[in-house]
Amino acid sequence: MKIKRAMVMAAGKGTRMRPLTDTLPKPLVPFMGVPLIDHVLDRLEEAGIEEAIVNVHHFADEVEAHLARRRSPRIVISDERERLLDTGGGAKQALHLLGEDPIVTFNSDSVWVEGLGSNLPDLLSAFDPERMDALLMIADAVRTIGYVGRGDFHMDGLGRLTRRGACETVPFMFAGVQVIKPQLFAEGPDGAFSTNLIWDRLIEAGRLFGQRMSGTWMHVGTPEDLDAAEEFMRKL
Repeated sequence: MKIKRAMVMAAGKGTRMRPLTDTLPKPLVPFMGVPLIDHVLDRLEEAGIEEAIVNVHHFADEVEAHLARRRSPRIVISDERERLLDTGGGAKQALHLLGEDPIVTFNSDSVWVEGLGSNLPDLLSAFDPERMDALLMIADAVRTIGYVGRGDFHMDGLGRLTRRGACETVPFMFAGVQVIKPQLFAEGPDGAFSTNLIWDRLIEAGRLFGQRMSGTWMHVGTPEDLDAAEEFMRKL
C-alpha cells in the first residue's frame, strides 16, 4: 500500500519555545537557517507523500502565507483559529480531508539526522495494517539531542509498545512521526483531545507498534534544545 497523505501538526502555541514564539509561530522557527516545518515537508516530499494537511492556530496567517509558496507536497490547511484542538482533536476535525487510507502524522518540530537507510520511507514500508493500527517512529534516548525525561515506551521483540510505569525510566522515545489509520480519530471525544487517548486504546488491543529509527533524533522543544541541536549539526 502506498501512503500518499500526511497531517502535519503545526497548530500549537509553542509555549516552551518562548521567547522565540512570542513573535513567531513555532513551525517557522529557523533550524540551521530553514524553518522547522520546511524540514518536515522536505522529508515528506522525499518519501513520496503527495498531500500534506497542515493545521494552523497560533500566528495562523503567517504559517499560511509561508506555506502558500510550497508546491510539493500539495498543502491543504485545516483551520483551528477558533479553537486549539490538540493532536487528536485536530486530526478528528480534519477527517474529511484525510480520507480512509492510512496516513502519516508528523509533528512540525521533529527533525533528525539519518543513519543507515532512510527513516520515513522505512516507516511507511513497515506499516502492516493487518497486524497494527498505528506504527510510531521510535528513537533511542541515548541517540537523542535535547530533553528526553524518563522516556515514553517499552517495546517488545515484535515491536509492540506499552507505556512506562509512573516510576520507571525506559529507553524509547516517540520521535514525532507515525503511520496511523485515520478513522481511529473519529472514536475520540468532541473538542480537544490528545492522540495519547487513541494510543492507550491500541495498547489494550495489542495494536500499537513502534519502529526504531536509525541516526539521531533532535528534540527541539525549547531554545536551549534548539541551540544544542544546531551545535550538534555543526560538528557533523
